[in-house]
Amino acid sequence: MSRSPGRPAAAPFVRWGVRALLAMMLLMAGVGLWAAASAATNERQIPAPLLDEPAGPRTSEVAVLAGGCFWGVQGVFQHVVGVTSAVSGYAGGSEATAHYEIVSTDTTGHAESVRITFDPRKISYGRLLQIYFSVVHDPTELDRQGPDVGTQYRSAIFPQSQEQARVAAAYIAQLGQAHVFSAPIVTRIEPGKAFYPAEAYHQNYLTEHPDSLYIAINDLPKLAALKRVFPTLYRPDPVLVAMTDTAR
Repeated sequence: MSRSPGRPAAAPFVRWGVRALLAMMLLMAGVGLWAAASAATNERQIPAPLLDEPAGPRTSEVAVLAGGCFWGVQGVFQHVVGVTSAVSGYAGGSEATAHYEIVSTDTTGHAESVRITFDPRKISYGRLLQIYFSVVHDPTELDRQGPDVGTQYRSAIFPQSQEQARVAAAYIAQLGQAHVFSAPIVTRIEPGKAFYPAEAYHQNYLTEHPDSLYIAINDLPKLAALKRVFPTLYRPDPVLVAMTDTAR
C-alpha cells in the first residue's frame, strides 16, 4: 500500500520525539540525584554554640554572612523565624565596586553576602550561625560553593560588633575541636567591612524563580533541609525584600 503524501517524514519525527523524551527523562533523573546529593551536603546535625550573645533588651540586630551565591543564603534566612529582613548584597570591598558585573571579575575583595536583620528575643546570633553552618553552605570549601568558584563565593562572617566576632570565633573553634566536618573549616571572620545591597533583580530570587534549574539543584534542597533540621525555626511564608531596602 502506498503511503499518503507527507507521511514519510512522520517516522523520523516520532523517533526524534521518543529520543527527546528519553533525554528529558534522563536529565530529570540526573537533576533529582544531583538535588538529593546537594541536600545531603547541606544538611548536618551540628551542635548549638556553647558561647552566644547574652539576652538583652534589644529588639533588632544585624548579622552579615557570606556562603556562596547569595540567592540561596537569602532564600534560607527569609524562612527563619525571628528574621525580619534578609537582603542580598556585597561585603568586603568598596562601594565603588559593589556591582554584580564588577564583583564577578573576582578582583574587588567583595563576597556575595546577605544582611540579616533579626529579633534577638526570638532567635539568637549563635542560632543563626548554627543554621549557617548546618544547612546554608559547606564551610570547608575554599573560595567556592558548589558550581560557583572565586573569592566572591567564599565562606565569610562579617561581624557587626566585637561580641559577634567573639561568638563566631568561639563557634568555629568549637566545631573544629568536635571534628564536625571531615575537612578543616575555612570560614573567614572579617570585621569592619561595610555591606552594600545588591541590584534589585537579585532580591527574592529563590522565591521568584523556583523553577530555575540552578535554584532547583543548589538552593531548594537547602530550604528543605532547614525545614527538616530546624522545624521549629522554619516559617512557610518568607519575609521578602521591599525594593526600598536595596537603596544605598
